[in-house]
Amino acid sequence: MRAVVQRVSRACVSVADKTSGEEKTTGEIAGGMLVLLGVAEGDTQDDVISLARKIVGLRFFEDDDGKMNCDIKSVNGRMLVVSQFTLLGDCRKGRRPSFVKAAPPELANTLYESFVAEVRGQGVDVQTGRFQEHMHVELVNDGPMTLLLDSHKEF
Repeated sequence: MRAVVQRVSRACVSVADKTSGEEKTTGEIAGGMLVLLGVAEGDTQDDVISLARKIVGLRFFEDDDGKMNCDIKSVNGRMLVVSQFTLLGDCRKGRRPSFVKAAPPELANTLYESFVAEVRGQGVDVQTGRFQEHMHVELVNDGPMTLLLDSHKEF
């Protein structure tokens, strides 16, 4: 699993309603983390658990002294999790990305939902996008602070 984790002062995700075409917000947070999550072929529940624990435990927020000593729970932050298979894109050959390393949709959705449940189980309020939908993501990156995590590389 790959995740792009951004500290945000606000973020939201919306999708177009299939009947009216109007944008509908599916998830919105005032402050915390935006997590763009890509599921790779071969990922398992072990990847879900280790990545969720790592992200929830990241000392990603500043304490009263301006040092990054606080995790998302200690600042009462929220998390917006958006599925993004393009994080598995391989651009080494040619100009068109290859997505052969991305998990098939059924597995990806199962592990995406499992990731959300795992984070919620750790006491974090989680909002989400909609799996396999064209989404619009808006955010205000706070810092900017952005990290890339991969469950197949040592944290």
